[in-house]
Amino acid sequence: MTKAELVEIIAAETGVSKKDTGQIVELIMDNIGRALLDGDRIELRGFGSFKVKTRGARQARNPRTGDSVAVPAKRVPFFKASNELKARLNPKD
Repeated sequence: MTKAELVEIIAAETGVSKKDTGQIVELIMDNIGRALLDGDRIELRGFGSFKVKTRGARQARNPRTGDSVAVPAKRVPFFKASNELKARLNPKD
C-alpha cells in the first residue's frame, strides 16, 4: 500500500477531503520521523513500536574483491510489531 492509497482509503471512510487527509497523514509521518531523529520511542498501541537502534562499527568483506572494509557505526530505525498485530496476522484456528 502506498501513501496515496492510504490517504484515499482514509478519506473515503471518514468523509474528509483527500487534501486534508493527505496533510494529516504527512503530519503524522513527519512527527514520527522527528521523534526518531530525537531518539524517542513511538508506540502505537495495537500496532507496534518504532525506535532507533545503534549498530556498532564492524569489519565487513567486499564480495567482489574479498578486501576487508570498515563499516562505520550507524543509527537505524527499528519496528517491533505488537502482540495484537501478530495475533491478527497469525490467527489460531
